[in-house]
Amino acid sequence: DLCMAAVAHYGWYNRCAAVNPYLVEGKKTVSLEICEQLGFRAPDRVYVSVGDGCTIAGVYKGFAEMHALGLTDRIPRIIGVQAEGAQAIKRAFEQNAPIVEIVSGPAETIADSISVGVPRNPIKAVEAVRKSEGYYLAVRDAEILEAMTFMGRKLGIFGEPAGVTGFAGFHRDLRAGAIDPHEEVAILVSGNGLKDVETAIRATGDPPLVPPTLEGLARFLEGRHAS
Repeated sequence: DLCMAAVAHYGWYNRCAAVNPYLVEGKKTVSLEICEQLGFRAPDRVYVSVGDGCTIAGVYKGFAEMHALGLTDRIPRIIGVQAEGAQAIKRAFEQNAPIVEIVSGPAETIADSISVGVPRNPIKAVEAVRKSEGYYLAVRDAEILEAMTFMGRKLGIFGEPAGVTGFAGFHRDLRAGAIDPHEEVAILVSGNGLKDVETAIRATGDPPLVPPTLEGLARFLEGRHAS
């Protein structure tokens, strides 16, 4: 509401997800890039973190347009992943109910960028998953922190909590045996870890302090090798 009022008062550009149609058009390009990088094939499934629903709506639009143009042979299953403390769209999808009947209070999650109590693109977000024969998951904050740590240490990818929520959902499905070993899976990491360094430290612990001397560095390295 404040953003809308400021736009009207100051004449600023409105980039609100529910109002500006160019946001979905911009976000759909990730689907075009995925298909291009796979040799104009669509993956079997795509995991997307969801807050307002604008990104997942764009992801579906991109894949649907590629398929309509005959550039790919299918639309992948799109799996939306929300935080447990901010899962209004998941509930609307599962209950087949309007979002206004689902929202019960403010969102509570460490994943700030998807901490959305009242989503702005719920209809498109629900339809994107339904039309692609996908589903929604809700993951715990602990799973999001685990995903941050795993991706940084094993994959060299530093994502913010909201950015790795899709991976947390993928990891849960993988552990549950819900993904066929032959399926090709794409996971979107939608936000850089530098947006939320405080939570990264919470996930991995305080960084070590090394004295600015060669001897201090040597002691630090010896200690790491010893452990």
